[in-house]
Amino acid sequence: MSVLVAGGTGLVGSAIVRELQSRNVDVLVVNSKVVDLLDRKATFAYIADHKPETIIDAAAMVGGIGANNSYPVDFLSNNVQIQTNLMDAAHAAKVPGFLFLGSSCIYPRDCAQPIKEEYLLTGPLELTNSAYAVAKIAGIELIKSYRKQYGYKWISAMPTNLYGPNDNFDLENSHVFPALIRKFSEAAQSGDAVQLWGTGSPKREFLHVDDLAKAVAVLLEKYNSDSHINIGSGEDVTIKDLATSIAMATGFTGEIKWDATKPDGTPRKVMDVSRIKALGWKPEISLQDGIAQTVEWYQANKMSKG
Repeated sequence: MSVLVAGGTGLVGSAIVRELQSRNVDVLVVNSKVVDLLDRKATFAYIADHKPETIIDAAAMVGGIGANNSYPVDFLSNNVQIQTNLMDAAHAAKVPGFLFLGSSCIYPRDCAQPIKEEYLLTGPLELTNSAYAVAKIAGIELIKSYRKQYGYKWISAMPTNLYGPNDNFDLENSHVFPALIRKFSEAAQSGDAVQLWGTGSPKREFLHVDDLAKAVAVLLEKYNSDSHINIGSGEDVTIKDLATSIAMATGFTGEIKWDATKPDGTPRKVMDVSRIKALGWKPEISLQDGIAQTVEWYQANKMSKG
């Protein structure tokens, strides 16, 4: 089987590439240096030239609360264009397999917990990232539409909050997990206090990307449904407890200040992952082990290079 991984050098894509290569799968890695997926003509030409058997869409413009709040047009427009160009190009080249990766932010802000797949579109979205969420919901619908109109066995999966090596640690547009690792690692050296957004009370679920990659391999082998499927740990933690754990892993012993004037986002978000567990998958990396591994990777690969 030949698999094209769009976004194959990012946090998610690189983990999927590693997993598939460990299974002796022929993998084609695509990032923006290979082809600009916002360029519809170039995307069509690239897919037509390479004709993979399966495409995994791990390419997206992503960011934390601040970035989503500041650039909603970019998050909506760019993501819709990327995923639509890929799917339309796959259709034009008659690619039989396609896996669209979305996000748990597709679900309503005040969703019942744990979140089941059928809770999609049952209430208002979280306003701080609604543009990104709508883009991902559009991707789910386009997958379903291609299945209905053309009979493809294309699928969608919605991962929870992911972390691990090759994450984005830029404080201006990163997610909470890598941002905390960078802030505490730097403060452990400088001795400065660390100021964090919100109250620390929201609860979030986290999954190591290596576990996500194993889930993707299982889905490619066993899943065929027009319903998207959740991928997560099924367990959540408060942001305050996460911060404390990351602080300890980095050796930070200073003061943590919480800025309650900044938004917390969705109060709680943990997904029901019974469907994917029924396929024989379960996460293997505990949060504490994952934190330690990711802190070690960041300090070796990012801090050491300045």
